[in-house]
Amino acid sequence: MRGLTIAAAFALSPMAVHAAAPVADPTEAAIRSVMLESAQGWNGGDLDRFMAIYAPDAVFVGSKGLIQGKPAIADSYRKSFAGGGNSRGQLRFDFLHLKRIGDRRILFARWNLSGGAKAESGMTTLVFERRADGWKIVSDHSS
Repeated sequence: MRGLTIAAAFALSPMAVHAAAPVADPTEAAIRSVMLESAQGWNGGDLDRFMAIYAPDAVFVGSKGLIQGKPAIADSYRKSFAGGGNSRGQLRFDFLHLKRIGDRRILFARWNLSGGAKAESGMTTLVFERRADGWKIVSDHSS
């Protein structure tokens, strides 16, 4: 998430996640829930909580190229989490569209950071797969 991934709010034509109205589709509701939990981890400076949404075999593509595996993705974020809180600021997502592709879901969103050294924003495409422990990101492309 140098192009960031997870954020505290979504908008589905636009609707903020942290204040989201109930969602009729249980899959969408579950994905919103795990996204919100992850964003709260980011905003609270808790790297493990932020990363819980990623599958062990996830891949991440950002401005620095391809990163493979949850441990390597976590390492790429670690310096932002030093010293409590997150040095890059508070994270929020604008949830743009959730598309079903077979058993997977693709989330298109805009991530936003505020309150850090500078405001940042970018786009993210997240592929979710249902695993035994819930919906997990298996692919994250953020810019």
